[in-house]
Amino acid sequence: MTKMMKGRVSRNGSYAIASSMKDGHDQQPCITCTTFNILAPIYKRLSHEDPGCRESDHRAYWLARNHMILDCLLAERSSIICLQEFWVGNEELVNIYEKRLGDAGYINFKLGRTNNRGDGLLTAVHKDYFRVINYQEVHFNDCGDRVAQLLHVELASPVSQFRNNDIRQEMLIVNTHLLFPHDSSLCTVRLRQVYKILQYVESYQKKNKLNPMPIILCGDWNGSKRGHVYKFLRSQGFVSSYDTAHHYTDADAHKWVSHRNHRGNICGVDFIWLLNPNSYRKLLKTSWSEAVFGMFKYLLRRASLTESDAFAFLKADNPGDYITYSGFCEALRQLNMTGHCNGLSHEETKDLWVQADIDGNGILDYEGFQQRIWNLTDGGNEIWDVGSNGIQEQAIGFSVKNAVLFPPEVEKGTWPEDYCLSDHARLTVVFSPIRMPCSQMIT
Repeated sequence: MTKMMKGRVSRNGSYAIASSMKDGHDQQPCITCTTFNILAPIYKRLSHEDPGCRESDHRAYWLARNHMILDCLLAERSSIICLQEFWVGNEELVNIYEKRLGDAGYINFKLGRTNNRGDGLLTAVHKDYFRVINYQEVHFNDCGDRVAQLLHVELASPVSQFRNNDIRQEMLIVNTHLLFPHDSSLCTVRLRQVYKILQYVESYQKKNKLNPMPIILCGDWNGSKRGHVYKFLRSQGFVSSYDTAHHYTDADAHKWVSHRNHRGNICGVDFIWLLNPNSYRKLLKTSWSEAVFGMFKYLLRRASLTESDAFAFLKADNPGDYITYSGFCEALRQLNMTGHCNGLSHEETKDLWVQADIDGNGILDYEGFQQRIWNLTDGGNEIWDVGSNGIQEQAIGFSVKNAVLFPPEVEKGTWPEDYCLSDHARLTVVFSPIRMPCSQMIT
């Protein structure tokens, strides 16, 4: 088993990031952000022949690997570090991270998953870059015992272009790790986890009467660019920082990978999402409904149902040429979207029907089915608008200056066999502060 500790621990990513921060004539200080699922020792298998042999049983192994991880993180010295699968259940490892990161100038926040699952999250922000205004914990209280962290921070050093005015230079940072989609019934749970995060962020902004500010969502999203979670976040105005930096489109799903899972499959699942204060986005509830209907349509198409077949399926035994609520509910049940603990609740199902049956007459004809379920597109609702006098206020935002994945092979869509730090790649993004007009939240 000694060979398990061998492999490269290169810092090529650090050089790329450092050069991008020094490159050009931009005098503004850059903010760097790293997200990394560091593979908790309780999950790391040391032998394919013996799946029960875990790294957590061999102190020398997990200790050496985690010191290498910390060496890389401290060499890179990102302003923000978001870790997933942090082994909160081991006091020695927790103390090592808190000591080494603390000595390097970081303020650390850790959060274990509910029901003592052993691992969790660690978010660290460097005090040279940020002053922490508030820290919040989000417990999903679902079958995956997942959690999220929310940090409200202010830039420690004012950006020069804002020094002569009262613009607050603040941002929100979220760190999370979504449930792995072991089967299709968990897709709804994963969407709901993102929905809860965005609901919490929106509620926090309203409660504290915050103006629009940059929001960065970091973590292991356990889903690729083809998935419903990705489309849901895109519908809310978020952009994938890595794809932005490399000018990739939503369709470029094969360009890069960041994870080799326990099944041996490789895909891109680690994202640093950015929402700038000038971004317009739909009402959150509208995006949620569209995401669920998108999943609904996907399941119908997977069953080889055409548009007319799908309408007939929803109509069920109803003699009229329309869909009723009972037929709608039965279709959801047959598609395994309801009827079990991980499915849509009665309230969620009712809300979906209300979104589809907008005139409230209790039925949905073929045209309504086309417009509000099968071909559902942008409803035009936005939670951001210009101020009442039509003049947009100014705010701080971020442009994506560079983004690097390590090891470098993953940027080409392959996974190196000699990479030993984790089963995830490390993603670091460089953000440059910029002045931009902001929209106002409709309360």
